[in-house]
Amino acid sequence: MRVLLVVNTLPPADVSGVGEQVLQLADGLRSLSHQVEILGRGQDGARGPKIFFPLMVIYPFLRTCRQFQPDVVQVHESDGALAALALKTISAILDPQPKLMALLQVSYLEEIRAVRAIRWQGRTLGSPSLREWVFRWCKAPIHVGLGSLTGWLADLVLAPSRQTALELEHDYRLSGVRVLPNATSSIVDFDGSSAEKYPEQGYILFVGRLRIRKGVEVLLHAIAEVVRKGCEISLVIVGDGEHRNRLETISQALGLEAQVRFVGQRARGEIAELMSNASALVVPSLYEGMPLVVLEAMRHSLPIVASRVSGIPEVVEDGSSGWLVAPENVIDLVDALISVIASPQEARRRGEIGRRWVEAEANPIRLAEKWTDLVGHTWPKLSLQKDARVQVERK
Repeated sequence: MRVLLVVNTLPPADVSGVGEQVLQLADGLRSLSHQVEILGRGQDGARGPKIFFPLMVIYPFLRTCRQFQPDVVQVHESDGALAALALKTISAILDPQPKLMALLQVSYLEEIRAVRAIRWQGRTLGSPSLREWVFRWCKAPIHVGLGSLTGWLADLVLAPSRQTALELEHDYRLSGVRVLPNATSSIVDFDGSSAEKYPEQGYILFVGRLRIRKGVEVLLHAIAEVVRKGCEISLVIVGDGEHRNRLETISQALGLEAQVRFVGQRARGEIAELMSNASALVVPSLYEGMPLVVLEAMRHSLPIVASRVSGIPEVVEDGSSGWLVAPENVIDLVDALISVIASPQEARRRGEIGRRWVEAEANPIRLAEKWTDLVGHTWPKLSLQKDARVQVERK
């Protein structure tokens, strides 16, 4: 089967969960003898900045369809809406007529709802920045429109979790959204070490873009409560974003200069090194699709402390591979963090359970097998055509 994957962001140039999943899927599909092309930005793809990708990708997309003759085209997020529209417009003159799939990692309506103040016990822990309000009222509605268009045009819509599939069906008025879980492997662990020193081991680790829906304000107040209880704890925060200055101010106001360190955005190799020396990864988000960083940490045997939101409970089992807590609940998070600190052997046990699960269920080959099964169930003739083509190639 010939598969064309269209994506706006690809590592290592871009830090993108969507781009990483495209690489994982492509690697797995090639291992199953499928022919895969990836169309992104650059010399042979869309020209110009990321914001213009939906428009600028149309011509190289149509050119690639004519030359590569894909059986399946998969577009991603709202960035693929205009390419999907172009494909539907000319599909009648293409031979073969490719099937159109769309992988939507999040519902942007849920993203809009997550741009709000964080409150706990009557206190406001954090509020969106001006840039985040601009995102909510100006940029996100465009993503909702383009994402909905992508879903309506696609012959098959995929989501990374059951919860996200339900959100897409409700928010974008879609039906029959199928689940294609995310995967992780070392194929996107790019080099990039640093001589900078971190706490030697045993720290809590956060990795992600610093914006309001990530719930880092809740984490900082939880760290302050842990310190007040007399427990030693340190936190390394990896990432940058709209909220970094505010979060650093909150950390200082809570007196956490000795416990919390903001290290900014880091290369993948350095993040892997940080994961190998941490006690746990914490994900205190208000909303997520299916955060890839969770799978990456589990691959490094890290137990997960995470909010019980979105697709996270579908990969992290409370009491087995980590601790799940109520979102925006400082006390729940404090209890989980103290458990990690007080019971390092139990934390390691949960980390090992998570690693074994990821190796078995969240690798590129397993991802490609699930993708191929979805295609086969949806288009049996295409599945048979794939088998015949593989047989010819093997001869």
